[in-house]
Amino acid sequence: MNRHLGLNLGLGAAILLALVGAVVFGETVLSAAQYGQALADPASGPGEVLWQVRAPRAVCALMVGAALGLAGAVLQGLLRNPLADPGVLGVSATAALGAAGAIVLGAAAIPGLVESAALVGAALAGLLLVAIAARVRAPEALILFGVALSSFAGALTALIFNLSPSPIASAEVMNWLLGSVQNRSWIDVAWVAPALAVAAVFAAGASPGLRMLTLGEEAARASGLSMGRMRVLALIASAVAAGAAVAVAGVIGFVGLAAPHLVRAAVRGDPGRLLLPSALAGGLMLVLADLAARLAPTDQELKLGVFTALVGAPLFALIAWRAAREWRL
Repeated sequence: MNRHLGLNLGLGAAILLALVGAVVFGETVLSAAQYGQALADPASGPGEVLWQVRAPRAVCALMVGAALGLAGAVLQGLLRNPLADPGVLGVSATAALGAAGAIVLGAAAIPGLVESAALVGAALAGLLLVAIAARVRAPEALILFGVALSSFAGALTALIFNLSPSPIASAEVMNWLLGSVQNRSWIDVAWVAPALAVAAVFAAGASPGLRMLTLGEEAARASGLSMGRMRVLALIASAVAAGAAVAVAGVIGFVGLAAPHLVRAAVRGDPGRLLLPSALAGGLMLVLADLAARLAPTDQELKLGVFTALVGAPLFALIAWRAAREWRL
């Protein structure tokens, strides 16, 4: 218990430091006097940069990363598959499909409509997954259905992109698919925060079942676990969390896959205790990744989804290699 608490407190402290760094550092270099002016007068020019540009962007990255980390931990526990993440079951792809359709139809001019379309896409995927989970017992079948759903949604998104009559709309769809928290405001934070809270409640409800599931499905049933109820809670949690993340930031891969692996050893593989540290680790990862993408010496700012893939894939390969060495031992 103390180890688990220490892990969460350590991640929380690291997040605070990362948020401070994300607010203090940026492409626009401010002097010490300007920082003092921003603290004394948030409505001043430097104050606008810190509190209306950098701060909401950093908090948005934190929320999106936490949502993806939570969704990944829930799905890995539910499917008993360390490679599961929101993209595997098609939730991210259907959310992106909803957003892409809304953008091409001109909904980007109406505040909140693209985000709503992404949430609707994720909700439909969640409902389909719940319906399938009620009829099949094997997690492999759910994974296969999710892969098929993800491929189909991806194909429809590509079709929308291909047939879009407007180059501007096509560019907006592409930017959405690459993932970013650039130019996000406190309104975007207000979008993702309630959804993350709802997902956390459902994930907490599924947590005891995920822990019992490590004994095996038959043993868990014999212990009184309602598999149907636990699956519904877990799928709703992952769908809401991933849908909210895509609605606000677009498609950002790898975080939901990697965050649980970074903290799994510290909780000794307990899926119930893995949820909160995974959310914190995901939030920390995305805040740091966004800060690095902003400070990278490039003519154009790197998209967050591109940066997480470039940096995260080799890191995850290293984690997998170390795990494979332990398995051989």
